[in-house]
Amino acid sequence: MATWNSRGLRGSALEELVNRTNEVYAANSLALIQKIPTPITPINIDKASRHITLAYFDQKSTVDYIGVVQGIPVCFDAKECHTDTFPLQNIHEHQVEFMRQFEQQQGVAFFLIHYTKRDIFYYLQFQELLTFWERMKNGGRKSFRFEELSDQFFFPIGKGGVFVPYLQPLQIDLDTRG
Repeated sequence: MATWNSRGLRGSALEELVNRTNEVYAANSLALIQKIPTPITPINIDKASRHITLAYFDQKSTVDYIGVVQGIPVCFDAKECHTDTFPLQNIHEHQVEFMRQFEQQQGVAFFLIHYTKRDIFYYLQFQELLTFWERMKNGGRKSFRFEELSDQFFFPIGKGGVFVPYLQPLQIDLDTRG
């Protein structure tokens, strides 16, 4: 059983950057993306402040974000990577299956990976993830290396309020789909 206070703050800075980006996109009518909360069951509640101090996750969550970009349904998850090797254990089978089904319904699924030491983002297409995922399932590497990724999907932290400008690599993704 995973508890809220054991890993709860990991990735919160990245989440805040993505949330602010989504606010800018919504304010400019570019996209409407919603953060999907992870369902929890409280264990301890501080009666004075009415804050949850300990909880466990009720069920497996699917993705961090879901919404629509100019009429295109999208779902994505945001991850941080502190080295040049991304462990696939950070992605769960139920997430892959949800994204597979989402794409079968004509949606676009992807991951945003922040390589913190390099301070650069990567837009990981779902199909690219599947290549690494299948390699792992067939007894290969349980991770992928920075060098294995496509140069066209790297992007820096943005400026002007768009901290994680993922619409540009999303457009490249859409263009490559035909």
